[in-house]
Amino acid sequence: MIPDYCKTDKPVNEAVRFVADGMLGRLSKWLRILGFDTAYDPALDDHALLRLARAEGRVLLTCDRELAHRRGARSFLVESTDLASQLREVINGLHLGLDAAFSRCPVCNTPLATLERAAVRDRVPPHVLETHTEFRHCPHCNRVYWPGTHRARMLETLAKVQVESGK
Repeated sequence: MIPDYCKTDKPVNEAVRFVADGMLGRLSKWLRILGFDTAYDPALDDHALLRLARAEGRVLLTCDRELAHRRGARSFLVESTDLASQLREVINGLHLGLDAAFSRCPVCNTPLATLERAAVRDRVPPHVLETHTEFRHCPHCNRVYWPGTHRARMLETLAKVQVESGK
C-alpha cells in the first residue's frame, strides 16, 4: 500500500521531499544521488527538523523512534544501520521510483544543469575532457560532474540495493 503522502500526479521524485536527521548523512547523500530533494543539516535539533518538515512539506527521515512518532509532521522511521539496508528500507517502504538518478548535487541538494564540453574546458582534467562528452554542474556550489569511474561504482551499489530488495 502506498502511503497517502506519496500519492500524487507528479513524478514520485518531485512529489516526495525529505529532511533527514543528523544520523542519516550518508542516506541523505544517496537519496540526492537518486534525485530526491533531501535536506540535511546535522546541526538541526528535533524541533528544527519538525518545523522544517512541516513548513516545506517534507517527510522526516529519522532513526529516533520517539521523533518519528511526534505529531505534526509526516515521518518515516529508518531502522537499519547500514547504507544499503537504509536505502532499501526507504525505497520499498515509500514505494519510490529510481528514474531521476544523478539529477541533484549530492553535496548541496541543488538540481544539476547540463554543461557543454567547451564550458568545462578549464574546470576538469585534460583526460576527462578528452574521454567524456556529458557534463553537469551545480549552479549553487559550482561543482562539475561527469559519468566517470565513481559513477560506475555508484551504479553497482544501486544495483545491489535493487537486487537484494527483489526489484
